[in-house]
Amino acid sequence: MSASRRDHLVETATGLFERDGFHATGIDHILAVSGVAKMTLYNHFKSKEELIIAVLDFRDRQFMAWLRAQVERSANSPEDRLLAIFDALESWFRTDTFNGCLFLGATLEYADRDHPIHVQAAIHKRHVFDYIMSLAEQTIGLDARLLSQQFLVLYDGAISVAHTLGAPIAARQARRAAEAILDAQG
Repeated sequence: MSASRRDHLVETATGLFERDGFHATGIDHILAVSGVAKMTLYNHFKSKEELIIAVLDFRDRQFMAWLRAQVERSANSPEDRLLAIFDALESWFRTDTFNGCLFLGATLEYADRDHPIHVQAAIHKRHVFDYIMSLAEQTIGLDARLLSQQFLVLYDGAISVAHTLGAPIAARQARRAAEAILDAQG
């Protein structure tokens, strides 16, 4: 399988896992939708778990690049960039493809914190935290670690509420709470 065929398989699996979940999406369905033969799949992934880990890695890189671009494009100061994270979330929530957080879903379906899929999903949350932290560290006078922890809770809470209740406004409410946190620390 060429790199582009492998990428096609991972991208196809990503869409299916995001829409239907990990356990509910079988290998045969992924193969049928992607047009890849089972033997070809197993030449690159020893198991469905390995494919899921590749999907989580792919989606992490893709999502973090998107988030950074959205934030950088819409704000100049570190404080404004911190708040722009929630504006980016709202724009994501309003897309036809928003179906919650793939990484939160992975941690729910693979709840054992030592499971490799749970570990891979947690890496994404660490990347989000680190990105928030990098912005917070540029802002004078803030407790960057505390602020990053608080913002990550608001971030994941907004995703959960938007998905569970179909309420994209959750991002705007999280932004207002983030503004209050910044005002309290400033």
